Amino acid sequence: MKTNRAIKFLLFILSFAYTKSFAQQTNAFTAKQAVEYALKNSVQVKNALLDIQIQRQTNKEITAAAFPQINGNVSINDYLSIPTSLIPAQFTGGTPGTFIPLKFGTKYNTSFGGDLQQILFDGQVFVGLMARKRAIEFSTKTAGVTQEMIKANVYKIYYQLAVGYKQIESIDANIARFEKLLHDTKEIYKNGFAEKLDVDKVEVQLNNLNTEKLKAQNQLEAGLEALKFLMSMPQKDKLILTDSLNEEELKSNTLNETYNYSDRKEFQLLTIGSKLYEFNVRRYKLSKLPVVSGFVNYSKNAQRQTFDFFKINQQWFTTSIIGLKINVPIFDGGAKNARIEKAKLELQKNTNNIEQLKLSIDNDVEQSRLKMKTALATMESQKRNIQLAEQVYKTTKLKYEQGLGSNQEIYNAQTELKVAQNNYYSSLYDAITAKIDYLKAAGKL
Repeated sequence: MKTNRAIKFLLFILSFAYTKSFAQQTNAFTAKQAVEYALKNSVQVKNALLDIQIQRQTNKEITAAAFPQINGNVSINDYLSIPTSLIPAQFTGGTPGTFIPLKFGTKYNTSFGGDLQQILFDGQVFVGLMARKRAIEFSTKTAGVTQEMIKANVYKIYYQLAVGYKQIESIDANIARFEKLLHDTKEIYKNGFAEKLDVDKVEVQLNNLNTEKLKAQNQLEAGLEALKFLMSMPQKDKLILTDSLNEEELKSNTLNETYNYSDRKEFQLLTIGSKLYEFNVRRYKLSKLPVVSGFVNYSKNAQRQTFDFFKINQQWFTTSIIGLKINVPIFDGGAKNARIEKAKLELQKNTNNIEQLKLSIDNDVEQSRLKMKTALATMESQKRNIQLAEQVYKTTKLKYEQGLGSNQEIYNAQTELKVAQNNYYSSLYDAITAKIDYLKAAGKL
């Protein structure tokens, strides 16, 4: 009995472990694949794309105003008390100045019919129909701006993590050096050519490096979680970054490329916005013109003393009307003029924003170029410094092993090597972010 329970429990555990492992997905992504995943799953992007669909439905609503509007109506009235009317008594030979109360009508009244209305001319509807395409373009460009923002942020975090993995490799190399130094120092101590203090100092440095590696790993783990959040990837899924940094790609022609304002999605958005503001001005101007519409009405009605409307061969009375209605605006207290001026001012504001964006684009491009130029120069310099620092470390260690130097010199050499490494990776990330900022500013991301 106990054996059966143990088997069932084991099967349950195995089933749970299988389900959990099945639910967790591993994603090995290049930077481009990470961007594509984010653009497909980001809630911000999804909502921006939904805004396009919303605008399409708004366009249908605008279009509907130009079509005939048809309505039907049915009414049934039961007069609990038939209305009383007063007629002059003198009509029936009575005293002048007096009235006779009479009830006119029947207890039951019913009518049914329909009416059709068609706008023949309305300036605001006309402009709304013209602006539909621009409105869709505006929503589409707005979605493009959102997508570009997500794209730039994913690239930056992705490559920041790629730099972090390179730093871990350097820390591992430093740990390997100090593990070798600790082993050698212990051997020297055993042979009586070093003090216990020398061994302890090396061990302290090694512990510091291991702590530094642990902190770096924790930061990378937190960065991965942040990247998954930005990509709208479930936190339970595993994300592996497969792209490595390419210095040659960083140096490729970026500093000499030209750019056009019209390549920026924000510039395109503001340009379309100007067209929409122009439509707005035109719409309010045309609102001063008369609105012309035609209408048709057809109805049948009947009056009965008893509720027998559904019997055949009963009398129904027909009413039909066809007409033209012209609504002429005469005076509205200046409201239309105020709307026109307001629309003109909004158009001017948008024009100013376009000019400001041009200046901003120029500044962003030049700042990113300068930042990248500095980072590339620093990167090359620190690359040489790393090579020199490694050589200095090896020479200093060799002198120490030969009894011609102190372990303090080794610590100094290691510190200089770490500084060179940190400066190199910092400049590498600066160059990456500067290139992403440049591509974004130039509309080429």
